[in-house]
Amino acid sequence: MAEIKTILCAVDFSEMSPKVADYAQTLAKSLNASVKVIYIAPSLSQYVGFHVPPTSIENFVGEIVSGAEKTMDIFIQENLSEVESSGQVLTGYAAEEILKYADREKMDMIVMGTHGRKGIDRILFGSVAEKIVKAAKIPVLTIRP
Repeated sequence: MAEIKTILCAVDFSEMSPKVADYAQTLAKSLNASVKVIYIAPSLSQYVGFHVPPTSIENFVGEIVSGAEKTMDIFIQENLSEVESSGQVLTGYAAEEILKYADREKMDMIVMGTHGRKGIDRILFGSVAEKIVKAAKIPVLTIRP
């Protein structure tokens, strides 16, 4: 029988994130599991070649990470207080970092939202959720807005 003891809840702090956390918490409560919440800050390293000094980009990303860590603490208090949970802010490409974290930390399931983009938006921005569903080695629950 499949055993789910650790749930990875990937959030972007959008208005959809509390709904995603609610599903993760509900599952965790019913399965007696813990929840690890992650937010992926963009690395922005691809912009170094655009006449933007690397230190400016590093400072900007550092401020994003610092702000996200504060937001993470509040988010967990407000949305995951009924289960054992912790949060972490990482930097990089969202799909890649979520998959690496899930594998490295031996997560049993991923819960995440989708933005529900269609048409040209989907072509331009791609779908983090789609990439994760296709590549994950563990079950993925996606929550549509």
